[in-house]
Amino acid sequence: MKLHEDRKTVVMVVDDAVDSIRMINDALEEAGMTVLVALEGNQALTISQNITPDVVLMDALMPHMDGFETCRRLKENPAFTDIPIIFMTGLSDTEHVVMGLNAGGVDYVTKPINTTELLARMDVHLTNARMTRSARNALDTAGQNLFAVDREGNLLWGTPQVCRCLPDSSHPEFPDVRARLEEWLSHNLEPGHVMPLRALDTPRSVEYLALVDGREYLLRLKTPQNQNSAAAALRERFQLTLRESDVLLWIANGKTNREIGQILDMSPRTVNKHLEQVFRKLGVENRTAAAASAIRLLATQ
Repeated sequence: MKLHEDRKTVVMVVDDAVDSIRMINDALEEAGMTVLVALEGNQALTISQNITPDVVLMDALMPHMDGFETCRRLKENPAFTDIPIIFMTGLSDTEHVVMGLNAGGVDYVTKPINTTELLARMDVHLTNARMTRSARNALDTAGQNLFAVDREGNLLWGTPQVCRCLPDSSHPEFPDVRARLEEWLSHNLEPGHVMPLRALDTPRSVEYLALVDGREYLLRLKTPQNQNSAAAALRERFQLTLRESDVLLWIANGKTNREIGQILDMSPRTVNKHLEQVFRKLGVENRTAAAASAIRLLATQ
């Protein structure tokens, strides 16, 4: 039974029981997967610094560092945000199941392991994880640098670009960034409210978008850009005139024809004429598609 795509699925198995590892390893290799083995939590953390697996199978009870703490530590790494962690345990009581899920696990299987059931559960979680990553990569491609934090300012998830721009939990800047977000979010914010934020020696800003399910604050990370340099980038990439690039820039900022006319001191009809040329040069049919093309370009500048 081979899961998903031609590229081999990489599985990290964290278990201190050698016999259990041998049985799981044989089943996974027979299914065409690459297996990484860690005999205890610290080994798993060391491996995670260099390799990000597609899925983790985690023994719940191990000496030194149990599976619950190992899971929490792995999930502090932004690269593991979407990596499914499945607990393996001989304990099926509610307390340990809840502990595993609260630590960041997505599922659990009981020992002795039924490998057919394990592979089926892995297949479901791998599919979900890949769909989530694809969605976040698409948001990055569209220039939507989105992320979510909890009430304390801890990162819950973020698009790949955001994870590159914000300090992770091991970075010296992390406590300050987290504290600033926590204090800002303690106010009754309206959607669109923006807070300046310096992260990794780069001046940026964070825009509040919404509170999801009463616990997840959806935010957008923005990098201030000089208006002249942004218009110049649009001009060069799409072979636009000066006025056409100005109009496209304001379209990308969500302005109406009337607002653009007021900003650029021209009539809405003139704005519309410039837009017709912009659509032709960009090969698009409407302002939404034109704005998306501009946002994608500016996000890479």
